[in-house]
Amino acid sequence: MQTAELLLELGRWYLMAGGVVAAAFLVFGIDRVEPSARGSYAFRPLLIPGICLIWPLVLYRWFTLEKHGEDAR
Repeated sequence: MQTAELLLELGRWYLMAGGVVAAAFLVFGIDRVEPSARGSYAFRPLLIPGICLIWPLVLYRWFTLEKHGEDAR
């Protein structure tokens, strides 16, 4: 029972971190990572579930593109 509770707690914290990353990415980062997303706000809420699941990859790509610019694509 303790293992299941631990896994559920880890999943909860993972998704909470994903929510924070999703909010920051959709407000500040998506315009820099994907230039064609500038000015299009209607589809951004649709990205929240995906970003919550793969937020480490989103952070990696965001920081890579910020650091190296268009050469990192």
